[in-house]
This record gives sequence, C-alpha cells and structure tokens, in this order.
Amino acid sequence: MRTSPVEQVATIHGHALHYTDSGEGPTLLFIHGLLGSQRQWSHLVDVLDDDHRVLVPDLFGHGESDRPVGDYSLGAHAATLRDLLDRLGIEQVTLVGHSLGGGIAMVFSYLFPERVEGLVLVASGGLGREVSPLLRSATLPGAEWVLPVLASGWVRDRLASAGRLLGAVGLRPGSDAREVWTGFSSLGDADTRRAFLATTRAVIDPGGQTVAAEDYLPEAPSVPTLVVWGTSDRMIPAWHATAASTHLEDCRVELFRGAGHFPHLDDPDRFAGLVREFVARTA
Repeated sequence: MRTSPVEQVATIHGHALHYTDSGEGPTLLFIHGLLGSQRQWSHLVDVLDDDHRVLVPDLFGHGESDRPVGDYSLGAHAATLRDLLDRLGIEQVTLVGHSLGGGIAMVFSYLFPERVEGLVLVASGGLGREVSPLLRSATLPGAEWVLPVLASGWVRDRLASAGRLLGAVGLRPGSDAREVWTGFSSLGDADTRRAFLATTRAVIDPGGQTVAAEDYLPEAPSVPTLVVWGTSDRMIPAWHATAASTHLEDCRVELFRGAGHFPHLDDPDRFAGLVREFVARTA
C-alpha cells in the first residue's frame, strides 16, 4: 500500500536528522548538495513513490537537521546515511546524489558496497579538480569573518531587491540562481555557516576539489551508474562526466542541453524518467 510523504526525525549519535520516507518498492536514497536540502528533491517524491520507496534526508548541517560540531567529511556523511538505513531496516538502495551528494554517494559505495544497487550521479563532485571560484573562495583564510557580513540581513535585503528589479523587467532567474540564492540566504545563521565551512573545506581548497574518485573507485566493486549533467553547468564543468565514464565500468552518461548545475530541476520529467528506467534495468 502506498504511503503519503511524511517528514520524520531520527536521532543519530544524539543529533536530529530530518528525512522524508514515502512509498514502497526498491529504495531510492536522494542526497542533496552543499547548502541544499531535501526540498530540492521534493518534486520527485510524488512522481516516484508509486512504485519505489523514496528516502530523502537533510544532511547534518543542512535543512532542518542539526548542525553538530564535528566531522563533515564525505565519509562522515556516508556513515550517517548508513546508520539511517540501519535504523529503518533497509538493506540496499539506489543512491541519487547531486553535487556534494554525488561525492557522498561514491564514498558510500566504496565503504558499503553490499548496500548499493546502483548510483545516479547528478553534476557530481569528486570527478575532477575544477570547481566554481565561488566555492573555492570559501576555503580562503578569513572566510569565517567575511561570510557573516555577506550573509547579513542588510546585504541580503539589498540583493533581494536587485533580484526583484530584474524580475520586473522580465529577467527570471533559473534554477541555478534560485537555488544558489536560497543556499546563500541560509548562511545568516552562525551554526549553518560553521557547518558550511567545515563541509566545504573537507572537499575543496583554494585550488579546487581535493577528493578524487579516481583514487578509490578502481578498487571498489563495479556498480551500475547513471551520470546526469547540464551542459551549461557553471559550478562543476560538464566534461567531468567524461571522467566518470572513464573510472566507472558500467556507466551511462546523459547530458541535459542548456541545463545548469541543477538538471533535475531544469527538466524534472526527463530526470524522473531516467531514474525510473535505470532502477528497472539494475533491478
């Protein structure tokens, strides 16, 4: 029997992790990116939970989940998700990871290969050094002092006014601008800033990404993989999809022409169809 989407809370290592759990069938575990939340996947829950179990958490440091002081590395996030699956009695999943979430998905697959039926990597981190200067700047010394000023209510109000002005003349922000703005707005909270800096500095330095999938994927068991990327991605270049096909044996690449860093938001119907087809094939 199909269940309605319900946001729930699990206490893991003494901290609250918020998640949505809906539907029955093969389990899809969606992992959002840096400064994202389960909200970015919410449009897919009703589409996919008719014949899948859809599990969508807010990572620690993001969304409604707690922001503990501690480890925000890819491995730590992967271990938290493994603990959530154990709590829910879920043995195997297809991991769907966006950006930072893609890096977490690959590390999860490396650490817990027996739990993974397939990987869907969406504009994934960890497949090359190149990354937006915007993210690299967060790793510079003194960023913890600059961010509170940039994310202050005074600055955000003025930037929001500029955005409304652009909208008034017909320039509508796309998914990238909207999601980056939403993430930036969350940095007004000191605990979110601390978690953001810890997460960013765990995977990026001033020169670019520091975690490379090519260092560990050749030693991991082969997992069916679907790679989705927008050809106009300005955060992580789309040619990283080629790197994925090089390092992963059973890999299919789908490019969304004209889409940015959030192809699952730019063309949600196509994305949902690809995920459904992929799960049916790997099952």
